[in-house]
Amino acid sequence: MNVREDLRNIAIIAHVDHGKTTLVDELLKQSGTFGDHEQVAERAMDNNDIEKERGITILAKNTAVKFEEKRINILDTPGHADFGGEVERILKMVDGVLLVVDAFEGCMPQTRFVLKKALEQKLTPVVVLNKIDRPMARPDEVVDEVLDLFIELDADEDQLDFPVVYASAINGTASNDPEKQDENMNVLFKSIIENVPAPKDTREEPAQFQVTMLDYNEYLGRIGIGRVFRGTLNVGDQAVLIKRDGTQKSFRITKMFGFFGLKKEEIQTAESGDLVALSGIEDIMVGDTICPPDHPEQMELVRIDEPTLQMKFLVNNSPFAGREGDHVTSRKIEARLLTQVETDVSLRVEPTSSPDAWTVSGRGELHLSILIENLRREGYELQVSKPEVIVKEIDGVKCEPFESVQVDVPEDYTGSVMESLGERKGEMLNMINKGDGQVRLEFLVPSRGLIGYSTEFMSQTKGYGIINHSFDSYRPRAQGFVGGRRQGVLVSMEAGKTTGYGMLQIEDRGTLFLEAGTEIYEGMIVGEHNRDNDLTVNITKMKQQTNIRSATKDQTVTMKRPRILTLEEALEFLNDDEYCEVTPESIRLRKKVLDKSTREREEKRRKLAAKDS
Repeated sequence: MNVREDLRNIAIIAHVDHGKTTLVDELLKQSGTFGDHEQVAERAMDNNDIEKERGITILAKNTAVKFEEKRINILDTPGHADFGGEVERILKMVDGVLLVVDAFEGCMPQTRFVLKKALEQKLTPVVVLNKIDRPMARPDEVVDEVLDLFIELDADEDQLDFPVVYASAINGTASNDPEKQDENMNVLFKSIIENVPAPKDTREEPAQFQVTMLDYNEYLGRIGIGRVFRGTLNVGDQAVLIKRDGTQKSFRITKMFGFFGLKKEEIQTAESGDLVALSGIEDIMVGDTICPPDHPEQMELVRIDEPTLQMKFLVNNSPFAGREGDHVTSRKIEARLLTQVETDVSLRVEPTSSPDAWTVSGRGELHLSILIENLRREGYELQVSKPEVIVKEIDGVKCEPFESVQVDVPEDYTGSVMESLGERKGEMLNMINKGDGQVRLEFLVPSRGLIGYSTEFMSQTKGYGIINHSFDSYRPRAQGFVGGRRQGVLVSMEAGKTTGYGMLQIEDRGTLFLEAGTEIYEGMIVGEHNRDNDLTVNITKMKQQTNIRSATKDQTVTMKRPRILTLEEALEFLNDDEYCEVTPESIRLRKKVLDKSTREREEKRRKLAAKDS
């Protein structure tokens, strides 16, 4: 069969922070994609502010480079477990993968996850050992680790015969020899062209295009991105859109875009093997197939990951509502959430019995916290409830999501980590002593046991531990207490500004979350209590002025530094009877019921009801 020798389609897959995006930067620069006058930003593919700040890829991106008259389409994929569904769909668009592995860290949980998906799709792998310039790099051992992983994942003989390229993405160098680097990345370009199969040339057959990703543009509406699997598409052609449920809709192709460098370029024709974007179809969705009207043939559906975590999003009704945000009404918040659903296929937004609240379901804490962070940066004000796992009934049994967890810690901390994950109903599967004072532990843990665990884990391991987890499966619901916060909170009894004097009076009762001089309201959470019950405190108390001199008057008092919570920490900290108030300028924790006496009455009623049942 004929192939398109001028084209290669590859995806770059790896664990978080192994250098995928930096590698793409260098391939873009060295292929001459940019003109001499163009400035290329660091991690150019991560064009979203949050991606740049956190150094992670959230959304898959596609680009293309030219090398020796051949076009290489490159898809940069996310490495976080929350975006695993996106990785799986993208692999359907390509013929080969660059598996990037850190030459020091070796194979990690997401390496395993993404490689398993690539091998299942029968894709041709090229292994890139990145960060070879690190002083602690151990290339030979890591290549053995990668080979063991391939064998473990049932790779076929052709896949096991993978080429290895040793690279330093940050220096823009690569070679076939771990001991020395060439001055550029030509070795990597050549390895892609020689090893990744060229797409089949089926330009004469009836067209078939499948949507794998969605984009959204205010002027063009929804944009479907995917691969032309067969035939040729032309602007102006009549076509049929076959939906996931099999229904068909006729339309005309009005606009088509190709990718080159960091730009989308309008094109007139796309042929088999090309990755393109189509606009002009309102309800286009991931998995839909586009064909000619005289040859409607649906492609195999793309699996979309189900959400595993949900939260309530509410209109902000705190005493400070409307002070800091531009968009505060239920109409605006709902419209924004529905716009997000247009491009984020793993997100669900459902109405509740209240017109001011919605149930929002996503793939995990990171997925939902990034949505909330985007909303606050765009000027929205809202409140959110504690994240909860989505429970399913499978064969009459209530089941919840479980995660496979890999922990790398110094030997001294293994006991406390094993104990804390055991308390969260974690089951230890494996323990490997790596011989350099480091131990690798593998667990299966209910997802709800991991909500809020990362902060505890960091303090347990003094910041030396590394924890990674990815969704494993739905299993019967674990019984008893599974994770969650054991401590109570310090709740403000009145509105005003926090004072240094007021804070000094209560700092031995727990950990404070606010600086002196912060404006607060009644029912707002100002700190974590040392005990397991809530305590109402007066943190706005002023020192009484008298005209009597005190012998100890001028003694210097040192206050403990307050613990200022990030958005993720605030979401992890929440309990069932609390909300997190999110505005463009502030993150506040509060009780759902602000009034102390009403709160106490409800608590008594709840305890009586629990006793009777």
